Amino acid sequence: MPVCSHLDQIKITTLPASIAGCEECLAIGGRWVHLRMCETCGKIGCCDSSPNRHASGHAREVGHPVALSAEPGENWSWCYVDEVAFVLEAGDAPS
Repeated sequence: MPVCSHLDQIKITTLPASIAGCEECLAIGGRWVHLRMCETCGKIGCCDSSPNRHASGHAREVGHPVALSAEPGENWSWCYVDEVAFVLEAGDAPS
């Protein structure tokens, strides 16, 4: 079973109380399908089904490998490097 080898880079595991949308799409007037939050720095970006793919672009550009789904009712994370989805359980990542 594939595992994420980047759990040590997870710093933020809680979504902000309010999310306006993809930060970069809002700045350029773009649109998004789903939102993701970088679990290293908290940046909100759009998913790879969105036209601009800002979340994975952020991961590539700054080396923050893990994103949390910011969609209501979803609690899974995705590691862009290891290409694996997972759900963090209490104690899995530093807080």
